[in-house]
Amino acid sequence: MTSSPDIHPADLKVFLNHVYEYKKGVRRMVLYTVNRKYEAFAVARLKSQHIAFVIQPVTENSINLFFGRAECIRAIRHMVTRPLNQLTPEEDFILGAMLGYDICAQCERYCARKQTQPRS
Repeated sequence: MTSSPDIHPADLKVFLNHVYEYKKGVRRMVLYTVNRKYEAFAVARLKSQHIAFVIQPVTENSINLFFGRAECIRAIRHMVTRPLNQLTPEEDFILGAMLGYDICAQCERYCARKQTQPRS
């Protein structure tokens, strides 16, 4: 990794591990929330590895960086059109499944969100 005065390898260790796991086939898609100051580094790394990605602003200082298989990222572009906390229970469930989260935990989360969702 190239060194830069404002890039600290310890701050990006998790990101680099996610890239490694993706390249090894452990994950098909990753969601990584990162400080905007690391956006250029992360994007350059993903581009150099030919990994599809999409960026979602979170706050003034952070972004959600989705990356992985192109078909997954195409789906994310359609589904994640607003902040993640505003996803429907169904969208949240699909996203969690796409990210490889424990499916039973996703089912519990879905049911809990459906119970608290206002009826229309």
